[in-house]
Amino acid sequence: MTAGVTASGYQGPPELTVARAFTSWTLDLPVLAAVLLAGALYLAGVYRVRRTGGRWPAGAVAAFCAGGLGVLVIATMSFLGVYQGVLFYARAVQTVLLLLAAPLFLALGRPVSLAIASLPRAGRRVQALVASRAARVLTFPAITALAVVLVGFVLYFTPWYEAGLRSDLVRELTYLALLAPGLVFFWTLLRVDPVPRAYPYLVALWVTGVEVVGDAVLGLAIMADQNLIAGSYYRALGRPWGPGLRADQVVGGGALWLLGDLIGLPFLAAMLIQMAREDDKEARAVDAELDAADAASGAGARTAAAGATPGTPGPAQPWWQSDPRFTGRFRRPGGP
Repeated sequence: MTAGVTASGYQGPPELTVARAFTSWTLDLPVLAAVLLAGALYLAGVYRVRRTGGRWPAGAVAAFCAGGLGVLVIATMSFLGVYQGVLFYARAVQTVLLLLAAPLFLALGRPVSLAIASLPRAGRRVQALVASRAARVLTFPAITALAVVLVGFVLYFTPWYEAGLRSDLVRELTYLALLAPGLVFFWTLLRVDPVPRAYPYLVALWVTGVEVVGDAVLGLAIMADQNLIAGSYYRALGRPWGPGLRADQVVGGGALWLLGDLIGLPFLAAMLIQMAREDDKEARAVDAELDAADAASGAGARTAAAGATPGTPGPAQPWWQSDPRFTGRFRRPGGP
């Protein structure tokens, strides 16, 4: 989208309207190249798995390609990418999408499992890396949650934020710095992929609570900050339309707070679904073990009965028939 020049010297996109929010797009070549490469590698892996007779869920493909990569494109090349340099709140929304939304959907796409299934030789190296001591230390829940929370504070309350507005290279590196901790955070907590250590879901719920509180504190800190973040940049920009600089920062802080909490909802839903699946899998495994034990016990009882001699004790009774607390419950009517 071409920039406009006003009498005040402002050079930038025109006033943001509802129509322009749907029609304003920009091209970010590094991001586009990364998205196309990631999508191509992922789909090639899916094709390889299915070609060899395996199955790969369509939901995982949709989550990775349409969800994760799609959110990445929207965050960097839609109107958010067009107006990120002139509106504080546009950049705040972009931050939330890159730090939380895109990593959530990318993790739901199960890229680690796909790499292991589609490339057995490389998959063994991936499994070894996942099981390494360094991976267990770096993915400790307190560390991943702290990284997600701190990256926002460091971004907004150091010169890093303004440097990203002035330098294209710093901006692209900022995208990566936001994606990485979010991806590790959701990967280790969702457990849809192999992880260095599977922590109980109660731990995941506590860590999620810490992250939600961190988002709220960051948003409130930005809203309450009396100093304009990157104030020299925004004043020199001279934007003649839209909210004032102070109001823009307050709206941006609110966006960080509210959107961060809202994105926690699909994460909790995904985690509850995963919990239900694991419980069902464990229940089926327990049922199979009990059925096998019953079959073995029945076979042993029949063998013992066939070879028993008079006076030889019969097979042992189930524990509940000999426990005085339950004996009366299992006595036959009219029996001794």
